[in-house]
Amino acid sequence: MEILRNKKGFICDMDGVLYHGNNLMPGAKIFVDWLRSENKEFLFLTNSSERSPKELEQKLDRLGIDVDEKNFYTSALATASFISGQSPGSSAYVIGEGGLINALYEAGISMNDVNPEYVVVGETRSYSFEKIEKAVQLIQRGAKLIGTNPDKTGPTEKGIMPATGALIAPIEIASGRNAYFIGKPNPLIMRSAVKKLGTNIKETVIIGDRMDTDIVAGIESEIDTVLVLTGVTERERINDFSYRPKYILNNVGEVLD
Repeated sequence: MEILRNKKGFICDMDGVLYHGNNLMPGAKIFVDWLRSENKEFLFLTNSSERSPKELEQKLDRLGIDVDEKNFYTSALATASFISGQSPGSSAYVIGEGGLINALYEAGISMNDVNPEYVVVGETRSYSFEKIEKAVQLIQRGAKLIGTNPDKTGPTEKGIMPATGALIAPIEIASGRNAYFIGKPNPLIMRSAVKKLGTNIKETVIIGDRMDTDIVAGIESEIDTVLVLTGVTERERINDFSYRPKYILNNVGEVLD
């Protein structure tokens, strides 16, 4: 894959590409070691909103990969940036984990379960009917519905699990409002990622395991796309989509082959 090796900038998904849960994916460590040894510009861009960049740094360190937290950008950070740009100093009712809540706090967004401007939903393991009910009530009173990402499922070591797109669906149906999603394939998060890399689109490639987020994000941003088959997309399902990735690899380590 000489063409890929000659790229200067790499935007890489994490879940399904580098790891499933706490299991490291084949080729992940050798790929990251290569990025560092070749002084490539790289950014791990994840639609997951659960963890902060520091927590992601620590997770990769536990898996044997040493990467600085500046090399991570999450849908939680992108969501916080979007809301603070739209309505500085506003408030939100949040269904999500620490990574999302901390990102919002740091962007000047306060927590509010009475009369917030926004209802924000991300991945969480503390989902409940009471939270759905509260979110619907607040939206009916005028709050805007934001999703950190549209992924309906995500890969883990236990198999495929529900993600934000699935969790937010009951709220959309009950409230009659469609969420605005910030994560991939939204061009907002892709422009931020390319800006952080400091490369141009011709020098950049995006690597991911999802056709409906990673690959669409690259196509719409005019960035070369690489689909790896270690996540949610099986080779025989690729033809179900009306578009194709530029490259298809069994795992991310094959960039070096």
